[in-house]
Amino acid sequence: MKKKINKIYIAGAGGMLGEAFYNIFSKDFTIKCSDKLSNEQWISKLDFTDFNNYKKDVEEFGTDYLFHLGAMTDLELCESDPIETFKNNTESVRHACNIAHKLNIPILYIGTAGIFDGKKDFYNDDDLPNPLSQYAKSKYESEKIIENELSNYLICRAGWMMGGGEKKDKKFVNKIFQQIKKGAKELNIVGDKNGTPTYTYDFAKNVLLLINNNIVGKYNLVCEGLTSRIEVGKEILKFYNMDKLIKINKVDSHFFSKEYFVNRPFSERLINTKLNKLSLNIMRDWKICLKEYLSSEFKLNNENN
Repeated sequence: MKKKINKIYIAGAGGMLGEAFYNIFSKDFTIKCSDKLSNEQWISKLDFTDFNNYKKDVEEFGTDYLFHLGAMTDLELCESDPIETFKNNTESVRHACNIAHKLNIPILYIGTAGIFDGKKDFYNDDDLPNPLSQYAKSKYESEKIIENELSNYLICRAGWMMGGGEKKDKKFVNKIFQQIKKGAKELNIVGDKNGTPTYTYDFAKNVLLLINNNIVGKYNLVCEGLTSRIEVGKEILKFYNMDKLIKINKVDSHFFSKEYFVNRPFSERLINTKLNKLSLNIMRDWKICLKEYLSSEFKLNNENN
């Protein structure tokens, strides 16, 4: 018989995903959130690369489930400092595994579509990763550590993350929005990158569904619908009724090679194959999620919506 889950400890909760998890899970559970940057009242300060402090904080809270969310996600920063990358993205996961093993509790880990090499058009849950960058290698290594050391775990792989608004979104949607906000007449968007967006709130809700059904294992967890950077950019412009006012220049990745010098996969498209087999896939179409995200978080003074 599975132990009833009452308390959840969320480590690395300061980013866009942590905010969604806090808002979704605090409704049904007693939770404690920590991060090395305490940027919200509900986040206590803790660096999870410090094993002793991490272990002490989790033990004192007495959690029934450990969520390990945080990671270094800036690919250029990760490539420039592989030691710090593996310390944050891999060794901290080993710490989490040791804590979970000692306390006999399950662990949730957030994987990434970036661990694949992009040679296939899309990837199922059990396709073999072939990471290209230091970031991707650190994330794939963490998956292997969890699978080797624990039996009671949930690995959920996200795609192109959407969430957090202007304050916390460091990804594509906010970058495009900021250009629109500043009055850009043209947008340069790569035409050689494909993927599947992941709305943080849908992701958190689907994780909740899996946990409530005592699901363990490794799962792709992305919005429905395969897309590209160009198509996402077009949808953002359409939302603001600016698709005829702002021109999109289709460029290849070499155009941004100075700023984004790390090799990224051509395709990061994931398919929720295992979720569908379990009939536990509640991820919505990415266009629906994008519109909801833009309407709730990104306001333009001159918008017509």
